[in-house]
Amino acid sequence: MCILAHPDDESLGAGGTLAKYADEGVETYLVTATRGERGRFYDHDQHPPLDEVGRVRERELRAAATVLGIKEVSFLDYTDRDLDEADAVEAIGRIVTHLRRVRPHVVITFGPEGGYGHPDHIAISQFTSAAVVGAASADYAIDGSDLAPHPVSKLYYMAWDHATWEAYQAAFRDLKQVVDDEERRATPWPSWALTTRIDTRRYWETTWKAIQCHETQLTIYEKLAGLSDEHHAGLWGSQTFYRVHSLVNGGRQKETDLFAGLR
Repeated sequence: MCILAHPDDESLGAGGTLAKYADEGVETYLVTATRGERGRFYDHDQHPPLDEVGRVRERELRAAATVLGIKEVSFLDYTDRDLDEADAVEAIGRIVTHLRRVRPHVVITFGPEGGYGHPDHIAISQFTSAAVVGAASADYAIDGSDLAPHPVSKLYYMAWDHATWEAYQAAFRDLKQVVDDEERRATPWPSWALTTRIDTRRYWETTWKAIQCHETQLTIYEKLAGLSDEHHAGLWGSQTFYRVHSLVNGGRQKETDLFAGLR
């Protein structure tokens, strides 16, 4: 199960991984916190109402999910850019409900830095990390729910090293924003800290096709359209993660499978 903040996070952040495991017969699920209502809508001259943008971006997300082979898409029903102001107990409870309902072995979310400091990315990382703990505890009760506790076997953060961020920003744009009067930029992980590298080279075309489903965002991706197959494969040919916790394995040997220890 991927638990992320916005439509397109799934394709850009874990598209190849989702496609790979779906192709191998693993049931994949996506929980998205918002519908990206305040995101780009084709170009800066268009500013439709938030609910209209949300409907379009939800449709794009569901199309991308079909391409990636995702079994189920769910929403937490928060508004884009408001997630870090959400009631934490409520948000964590909503995620716990999905974890107990689906009972995934592996969960993926953003790291604590939110990729490039995006407040929504940071919030979903915090909420998901807490929810994994809550979902496993018999003492964590949700009003009106009788779903049994569920211990997630492995929790991962999406994590990108310096070389990957350089490739992303060359292909997209300089990822930065100002939050609380302070500039935030892409925050690479040191390569030695990455615990897991998944070979997704066979699925770069699927990943690119899923990205293209997010048509309202394509002005951001315009540089990608002209890339050679080799450069596309370089961008989407592997995906890296940090193993936050595992009930089934450990150590510093690099994993090549999110299900290492579970097979």
